[in-house]
Amino acid sequence: MSAPGRPVLLVVAHGSRDPRHAATVHALVRRVRALRPDVRVETGFLDFNVPSVPGVLESLETEGVRDVVALPLLLTRAFHAKADIPAVLAAAPPRLRIRQAEVLGPSPLLLSALERRLYEAGLTPADKSSTGVVLASAGSSDPEAIAVIAEIAREWRHTGWCAVRPAFASASLPRTEDAVRQLRELGCARVAVAPYVLAPGFLPDRIARGAAGADVLANVLGPAPEVARVLLERYDAARMPVALAVGA
Repeated sequence: MSAPGRPVLLVVAHGSRDPRHAATVHALVRRVRALRPDVRVETGFLDFNVPSVPGVLESLETEGVRDVVALPLLLTRAFHAKADIPAVLAAAPPRLRIRQAEVLGPSPLLLSALERRLYEAGLTPADKSSTGVVLASAGSSDPEAIAVIAEIAREWRHTGWCAVRPAFASASLPRTEDAVRQLRELGCARVAVAPYVLAPGFLPDRIARGAAGADVLANVLGPAPEVARVLLERYDAARMPVALAVGA
């Protein structure tokens, strides 16, 4: 149960036919609960998995919950954050006061999580200056989301990597394999692919196939402790009185 006065945190995940997606989301939520046992954390899915977001909201309203922070489990502000999720929240039971938190990215903590995954895959800090990194995102048709990924790549480059190139599994170019080739041509001694995605699934599998020519392929961000901390940062920011309420 949340401490008195604390809204319930509803983590809103996209959902997938791939069972690894839901398993990873639940592992991340368990880590969030362990970090903040005073906050009640629930999980809802937009599609493919249960419980659905509307179903969770109805259950919370029936219990007598009144305040909810809905946190999109997304790395960029694209269509789901701008349209899908607000529409679902607007249709929630009217007695619920729902605030939509910001998406997870960008955040310095997520860059730390990306580096954690690269080191877990075999790199060391001493490899940075000779390693080119592909920042491999799922992709989006939203120009704002694409621009954010490009900016993250530029920022990450300044932390000591030989080079960092953005790549996209869908909707945008370049693809992962193209970025790997560009880094080879640039002269980087080794090339690593860092998936900037939260959970396994169809598009992360496409990223992995595109990484066939790389030396290192990191795992998805998943339940990294840094990701859990970002969730709680976004929750705390949204529950402040200045936050706008949906349907309040």
